[in-house]
Amino acid sequence: MSRRLILLRHGQTGYNSVRRMQGQLDTELNALGEDQARAAARALVGARVTKIVSSDLMRARRTAEIVASELGLEISLDPRLRETHLGQWQGRTHEEVDSLHQGIRAHWRNNAAWAPPAGESRLDVARRARPVVDELVESYERWEGNTVLIVAHGGTISALTSNLLGLEERQYPLLKGLKNSNTSQLTALPRYGSDRSDPTDVQWYLDAWNQGAGQ
Repeated sequence: MSRRLILLRHGQTGYNSVRRMQGQLDTELNALGEDQARAAARALVGARVTKIVSSDLMRARRTAEIVASELGLEISLDPRLRETHLGQWQGRTHEEVDSLHQGIRAHWRNNAAWAPPAGESRLDVARRARPVVDELVESYERWEGNTVLIVAHGGTISALTSNLLGLEERQYPLLKGLKNSNTSQLTALPRYGSDRSDPTDVQWYLDAWNQGAGQ
């Protein structure tokens, strides 16, 4: 039993290009982001993707639509895959946040349980996103030997990957920031010593982090 999971970050937005924090603001891809999504779509041809699930925020949804068109698939939308809610930081540039409290973004990146004011922590994000994968493990019968593609956001993908790998809270910062249209790629295999008759008892392994979609 082997199930491959590719988590694709959306293409670039205008906010990304000027280092402005989006969180759950519903921004759109810019021209470069559209090109990045098309390149990701071409790279995924031959990856045996049979199902696509996307965050419902427009930048992820549009990326998923471009990929789905290339692969001849439909997409499912799930709001649990939205980006981290950044609370009072949403819409601010990195420099504006730093001016509020020097070093606060570094503290946030290195403490998975800490959340921006009125926002979510990475642990919060992992708890809401993980059931999306678990439900697919339980219900998606065509996954064996194929690939499920999740299109989401850098913070969500980092938190979800850390959770799937069973990382401790202090280890979450070990995953470097995910670039636009790059991927986290994992494989689920039967857990060592498990009852192989239970297809939901799996261990996740990291195949690649921060790679182009086809690598």
